[in-house]
Amino acid sequence: MRLFVAVVPPSEVVEDLSEFVEPRRDHPDDDIRWASDQHWHITLAFLGEVADWKSEELEERLEAAAKRQKPFELQLAGAGAFPGVPDARVLYAGVRDETESLKHLSMTTRSAASKAGVQVEARKFAPHVTLARLRRPIDATRWVRIFDTYRSPAWTAGSLQLIESRLGEGPGHSAAYTTVGEWDFLG
Repeated sequence: MRLFVAVVPPSEVVEDLSEFVEPRRDHPDDDIRWASDQHWHITLAFLGEVADWKSEELEERLEAAAKRQKPFELQLAGAGAFPGVPDARVLYAGVRDETESLKHLSMTTRSAASKAGVQVEARKFAPHVTLARLRRPIDATRWVRIFDTYRSPAWTAGSLQLIESRLGEGPGHSAAYTTVGEWDFLG
């Protein structure tokens, strides 16, 4: 299974962001592939391919990490691009996390996965919600300025999810996501 660990915004935040993004989706540009609303999430740890026999221990360790975590406030705010604005391949909405709980949770979920024998992608943690992928690098200054004005309603993050990604099985040959585990923050 190809897996990642994430915090998923509640439906009211997804709906609010969707209303902001919708008019931009109508912009005719074959180089922009807009992410589906139901795929919006904040990745804590990308695990890649995980053998089935490791999944039970992984889930137990993620559950333990969630139980230690207190719920915390988040808000989608600001925007950016990876690898950078002048040569963007990904447009994203930023995340406001004044307590830095996401950073801590990312470290604990990565540690939990490692202890379960699962290799974790070593990329630096940068909390964001992917809005679009670009078929070729572009200067995304105009797009980032537009999305930088967005502010979502604040919400309390109360759980983490383990999500399976199946490449090429979603609409338009995108990835299809299935939540395979969810654990509440009980700290």
